[in-house]
Amino acid sequence: LKGLWMTVAVSGLSLAAGTLIGFVWGIARAKRVRALALLLGAWVDVIRGTPFLVQVFIIFFLLPEFGIQLEAFPAAVIALTNLAACFICEIVAAGIAAVPAGQREAATSTGLNGFQQLRYIVLPQAMRVILPPLVGQYVLLIKDSSVVSAIGVVDVTRVGWLTVQRVPQGLLVFGLVALLYFVICYPLVQLSSVLEKRMSSGYNR
Repeated sequence: LKGLWMTVAVSGLSLAAGTLIGFVWGIARAKRVRALALLLGAWVDVIRGTPFLVQVFIIFFLLPEFGIQLEAFPAAVIALTNLAACFICEIVAAGIAAVPAGQREAATSTGLNGFQQLRYIVLPQAMRVILPPLVGQYVLLIKDSSVVSAIGVVDVTRVGWLTVQRVPQGLLVFGLVALLYFVICYPLVQLSSVLEKRMSSGYNR
C-alpha cells in the first residue's frame, strides 16, 4: 500500500503538471507560428520517439554531470511530466485543428479577440475531441510510471521487486502488483469510454 501511494503521488503530480503544460504547448502549436511549431514539434518527436527509461536515466544520472543533482522522486516527476506534456500537446493541437475554420471566422466577425475566441468558441468545441483520448492517455502514463522504479522510487513496482527477493512467489507478488495498477486504471478506462460515447452522441445531435 505504501508503494501504491507512491505510484499515485508520482502519477498524480505528473499528470496535473503535464496536463497544464501540454495544453499550453498544444495551444501554442495550434497557433501555427512556424518557428514555435517547429521547435515544439521537434521536442515532442524526440520525447515520443525515445524510450521513457532512457529519459529517466538522462535526468537522474546525466544532469548531475552539469551540476543539477536531483533526488529520485523529483527526477521521476519531471520525467513523467515531460512525457505527459508531449503526448497531451499533440492531443490538444489535434482537437483545436478539428474545429472548423468557419467557427473562427464567425467569431472574428463578431469582434472577439484571439483569447476570447479560444475561450468561448474554440476550446469548448475542441474538448469534444480532446477529452476521450486525454483520459485514455492518462491510463498509459500511469502504467509508464512503473519505469521510475529503475532509479529507486519505491512505487508499487519497486516494492514488488523487493518483495520477490524475500518471498519466492513471483507470480503471486506481481499478480498483486498488476491488480493494484488495474484498480487505479480501470475507472479511467471506463471514464474514457463514457466520455467518448457522450461526446459522440452530443456531437451528432
